Amino acid sequence: MGTILQLALDFVDLKRALHLAKLAVPGGVDWLEAGTPLIKSEGLDAVRELRRLFPQKVIVADMKIMDAGRVEVEAAAKAGANVIDVLGAASDATIRECIQAGKNYGAQIVVDLIAMPDPVTRAQQVEVLGADYITVHVAIDEQMEGRDPFMILQKVSQAVKVPVGVAGGINSETAAQAVEAGASFVIVGGAITKAQHPESATREIRQAMDERVPIPTTLFRRVDESELKNVLNLVSAANLSDALHRGGVLEGIRPLYRGIHMVGKALTVRTYPGDWAKPVEAIDLAQPGDIIVIDAGGVGPGVWGELATHSAIQRKAAGVVIDGAIRDSGDIVQLRFPAFTRLIMPNAGEPRGFGEIGVPIRIGNVRVETGDWLVGDDDGVDVFEKENRIREEIKEGKTLASVTELLRWEKKV
Repeated sequence: MGTILQLALDFVDLKRALHLAKLAVPGGVDWLEAGTPLIKSEGLDAVRELRRLFPQKVIVADMKIMDAGRVEVEAAAKAGANVIDVLGAASDATIRECIQAGKNYGAQIVVDLIAMPDPVTRAQQVEVLGADYITVHVAIDEQMEGRDPFMILQKVSQAVKVPVGVAGGINSETAAQAVEAGASFVIVGGAITKAQHPESATREIRQAMDERVPIPTTLFRRVDESELKNVLNLVSAANLSDALHRGGVLEGIRPLYRGIHMVGKALTVRTYPGDWAKPVEAIDLAQPGDIIVIDAGGVGPGVWGELATHSAIQRKAAGVVIDGAIRDSGDIVQLRFPAFTRLIMPNAGEPRGFGEIGVPIRIGNVRVETGDWLVGDDDGVDVFEKENRIREEIKEGKTLASVTELLRWEKKV
């Protein structure tokens, strides 16, 4: 058998997890994982339903056991799990209990090396304890910092004889790399569960694994600085706010016109209310694609108008954000220059020259520094993949409330 493809169903509602599994399995999924969020939300009924619907598939219970190993393995195995997850950070005693219970109840034990400071040594230790599998796992939060699991995977797979799997933001571009680095099983989550067409996404990843050839993808991938602008052009301010856990929003800053879109790096300006000298000076310092972000204290008079806009267009600036006032709004709208502001008023201030350029500023509760990336659109200034899948489920005839099981998550009195 070739490399195993394991689908991580990291949902919080069982209906959506099962629906996704039905869509993805025909694409070539070997193992189905009841993810930790799903088990925490739905309990071991998630495992029971996966076993009922997919009797021929290996069902993985991602329990992330840290204590009471025998009890938790017994419960998961009786629910129908073939493979049960215990954390490498657990004590040797707990891991031994898991392994013994697995033998008693016909389940295999996988040890997850997530967050282990010395994964190679721990892999060798748990192999001696009797682990059936080992997983090299880079956490989602670490993935956001650009870390990938492949170097660790290669070292671990060379250090032990038991099959080693890998998890950590894997997609059709990196699945082949996982196999080359020694993975016996590849765990994929968002690249399938958030895809618009899960079966097609699964087939691509399966093909990449079998042929060991990367298949390019636009979504579900990490990018470096050179590609970041292209990625941000794909998302909305609302998408980005969701990705930042509802954070990052410049509250009270409004778009000047409808249909606006802006992406770029900030060049910050702090100025005295109504003093437009530093904002105008900043235009000359701006690089093509920069967004001039002005802290004018959130009050008038105007520190930006038509002439400043013409100058910014000549410098190929990507837009302006003003925590203060803008004037000549009609002319700026006609120029279609992306502008976001707290206030619009006709009167201009005076060029007094107070303030600084390129220093950290604060707009509302958000600190902005030169070099920060901004996205602005009709919703204001501030996750695309998840919404694609929800959008498709709505097209299939469901409502937004039913897809997200809205009532279920309301606070109970």
